[in-house]
Amino acid sequence: MKTEKEKMLGGELYNAMDPVLYAERIRAKELLYDYNHTRPSEKEIRERILRELLGGTGNDFLIEQPFNCDYGYNIRVGENFYANVGCTILDVAPVTIGDNVMLAPNVNIYTAGHPLDAEIRNSGLEYAYPVNIGNNVWIGGNVTIVPGVTIGANTVIGAGSVVTKDIPANVVAVGNPCQVVREIPK
Repeated sequence: MKTEKEKMLGGELYNAMDPVLYAERIRAKELLYDYNHTRPSEKEIRERILRELLGGTGNDFLIEQPFNCDYGYNIRVGENFYANVGCTILDVAPVTIGDNVMLAPNVNIYTAGHPLDAEIRNSGLEYAYPVNIGNNVWIGGNVTIVPGVTIGANTVIGAGSVVTKDIPANVVAVGNPCQVVREIPK
């Protein structure tokens, strides 16, 4: 029989109030509390906390405070990653972010979702699908990325967009729902 964590990571319906998952979220919240309350000048402490929290990082990365996530261990960021203030990543499923990616303020990346059927939803079950962001991507302020989305390399997502489907490489995409408006010449 699968554990709730195995179901969660496998994209199946799972119970988020499972004691193991609950304890893992509390661990992440404790680390986030410490991180979000460090002084900006305490670079080494901040980096140590993020390396303990996140599932993988490049050598050079910066996440401005405040930062929020669910588990942390499902987040992998590449080299030269930057997230501005107010970043929230609900990493119930893996979130993989490539090299040279910049997130403007208040970017939200969600992997968690809830069933449309009210009876199932009210039972406490939910699901999660991974989010993948390629290399050299710039995501504008107040963008929301929903579960299961992939954003291709060298792409720019305009401020305020809601990304509900995959966006290819080498494009500018904007809007709600986010749509490609032009290609970026190579």
